[in-house]
Amino acid sequence: MFRGVIDMNIHEYQGKILFKQAGVKVQNGIHCKTVIDALSAYDNLGSKVVAVKSQIHAGGRGKGNLYDPKTGDLVMEGGVKIAFSREEVKKYASNIIGRKLVTKQTGPEGKIVNNLYVESGCAIAHEYYLALLVDREAKSILIMASTEGGVDIEEVAENTPEAIHKIWTHPTDGLDVKDAEEMADKLGLTGDSKNDLVSMLLSLSNMFVEKDCSMIEINPLVRSESGEMIALDAKVSFDDNASYRHPWMDEMRDHSEEEEVEIRAHEHGLSYVKLDGNIGCLVNGAGLAMASMDVIKLYGGEPANFLDIGGGATRESITTAFGIILEDENVEGILVNIFGGIIQCDMVARSVIEASNELGLKVPLVVRFSGTNHVEGKLVLDNCDLDVHTSSTLSEGAAKIVQLTRGDK
Repeated sequence: MFRGVIDMNIHEYQGKILFKQAGVKVQNGIHCKTVIDALSAYDNLGSKVVAVKSQIHAGGRGKGNLYDPKTGDLVMEGGVKIAFSREEVKKYASNIIGRKLVTKQTGPEGKIVNNLYVESGCAIAHEYYLALLVDREAKSILIMASTEGGVDIEEVAENTPEAIHKIWTHPTDGLDVKDAEEMADKLGLTGDSKNDLVSMLLSLSNMFVEKDCSMIEINPLVRSESGEMIALDAKVSFDDNASYRHPWMDEMRDHSEEEEVEIRAHEHGLSYVKLDGNIGCLVNGAGLAMASMDVIKLYGGEPANFLDIGGGATRESITTAFGIILEDENVEGILVNIFGGIIQCDMVARSVIEASNELGLKVPLVVRFSGTNHVEGKLVLDNCDLDVHTSSTLSEGAAKIVQLTRGDK
């Protein structure tokens, strides 16, 4: 449901800029916003065969369908097309830009395509899958690869799990060359192709740490007919909590791909992700937020959001957080779970009262305080006119909000 890190995604063309900087081989390509841009890109690339690629923050683009956003009519099957002429580039670009692309990952609502990437063609000998992920249990970076590239990796994992090979590297140690060579051997690579992959794995693992990535996925990674290992895809996401270390992240952020409410939350220093449940959560700290969501589910409820107000929350940001939660029409109750450290529980209590009165709170509210001024905070709530339930433990609070949202008293 939720991985516990607020991710910032970028487009394929942006990922390939970073790949180039890291020394990873990619095909030449040009970012386009219009059909005229796409035609100019075709002329400038000097490749008779090009790939015309939709750019959205979702996977499965090649197998998706493009629809007219006004009529809902199907315009074209596939959001990634191979063009063999200038005329085909014009046709595909016209059918992609401004259309709604629906894939397995977007859901039926799809996403409007505002960006296009025209890339030189590649003579492919074989397709592979490659990904770098955070393995929290191992406290390491997990590198996964398979000879079964170009298809849904979930299907490979389910039907032929032995085809997925794994190695681990600790972020402070760096990837061991012998481990990279072992991965190349498992994929059956030899000679220059093996050397290419080893170099690529070393470069990507360094990039993963330096850029604070949460995921790098290349599907497909290809071996060309000349034996080169080339990243034909680039799906890259970053830990948004590390954005303060990387000013360039803001330049790569595409707000048109993000929910308006998530952008507003980010502007107020809040980490917010909408989920499918009915119990709103307002918590300080990502770990505590995850624990709160888990305990809600333990008692049979479903969290409506992940919302971390952070350790330096103010009355204004708490009011904003309440407003964001209540904008979700599915929310039938709210659990506030605060561990006071820098933030003081009595300040949160007064802010909760003000926000509830200002916004006209009409759903059940349960508040659990612990830490700095938690006794004072509980007294503030217990003595107010607001219909609020206080609890001393997370377990008690989660059980209560689940009970109240079910209509039990």
